[in-house]
Amino acid sequence: MKYAVLWALCIAHLLNDTFQSVIPAVFPLLKENLALSFFTVGLISTVFQLSSSVFQPLVGWYTDKHPQPYALPCGMSSTLAGIILLAYAGNFSLVLIAVTFIGFGSAILHPEASRLAYMASGGRLGFAQSIFQVGGNTGSALGPLLAFAVIFVYGHGKQESIVWFGLLAAAAVIWMVPLSRWHAKQLVRSKERTEKDKTKETGDTATAAVSVPVLGTIIVLLTLIFSKNLYTVSLSNFLTFYLIEKYRVSVPHSQLFLFAFLFAVAAGTLVGGPIGDRYGRRRVIWFSILGAAPFTLLMPYIDSLWGTCVLSMCAGAVMASSFPAIIIYAQELVPGKIGTIGGLFFGFSFGAGAIASALLGVLADWRSIEFVYEVCAYLPLIGLITWFLPQVKSGSCR
Repeated sequence: MKYAVLWALCIAHLLNDTFQSVIPAVFPLLKENLALSFFTVGLISTVFQLSSSVFQPLVGWYTDKHPQPYALPCGMSSTLAGIILLAYAGNFSLVLIAVTFIGFGSAILHPEASRLAYMASGGRLGFAQSIFQVGGNTGSALGPLLAFAVIFVYGHGKQESIVWFGLLAAAAVIWMVPLSRWHAKQLVRSKERTEKDKTKETGDTATAAVSVPVLGTIIVLLTLIFSKNLYTVSLSNFLTFYLIEKYRVSVPHSQLFLFAFLFAVAAGTLVGGPIGDRYGRRRVIWFSILGAAPFTLLMPYIDSLWGTCVLSMCAGAVMASSFPAIIIYAQELVPGKIGTIGGLFFGFSFGAGAIASALLGVLADWRSIEFVYEVCAYLPLIGLITWFLPQVKSGSCR
């Protein structure tokens, strides 16, 4: 296992997702400076999410057929261009172009970085995927904090202060160059090996036999991802409002509980992959989806601030542990399509998050934020469809 490569990928993912999470954090600033309506702010979010989610499977499909070892720094260069443009965007159209560049940078990174994690795993696929994904979870948590410090404190709330993130993006481009060189060397070595050795290194030929049609299994896995993301989004986007409404906590106080939840999600992601390597991915999916149900079902009815915090952390950690297992399960199910699978599942994850956020917002406006959590409490039960996942005779997919 190439630990240096995995941790370098972890940091690259952290930097990328930090930039992704900065975008929603500056929405209030853009709304005020450019006199935007809530509808136009929502449109910015939609374009941003779609530019990332829609392109990811396409990028993965293309790079499976035509490997691009320098895709990572190229993708981050797109993010860098978007950040600079966003800092000086003087109208709504330029903002849309800027967030499209940033979203496209993320679309390039996720499938290619997932492929590199697979190549550097040394057979411990779940562990490698967990290391890679925990970087993204950490970056998502750090983004709003850095936005607050850099833009609203140091930058005094000026839109131009967003450009400071450009320095970090430029550093990220440099950081990714050695990863690309390592990837290029692996491609050269693969061409020099026999077909058997090449299969062992990259997983380019079928190694698993499935008992049900692959397409149906992929649909089941995507449904599991949707149920997980819908509940996770309900917490990451609306937990602060829920705590303020139900327990009358202050905004800064509610943010601390949100960070605790995001930390738990990162921890769950980190441990989920290795557990899947040891005990089987199907078992981890069963546990991580259904194991969260007792916590989610109890949370809307507990009348304790700290109890709510503990239950949300437990639910987040348990549910997050499934994502590495689901990704690796799908990659082993469809060998030779590492980038396509990575792009499909990461892209679907972003797209589902965007749709879920809008739907839950409508539900909260219609009834109440507490009603949202009463409904979402039953989402983990969708995990019962794990029953339809086949027994795969490969690695730990059992």
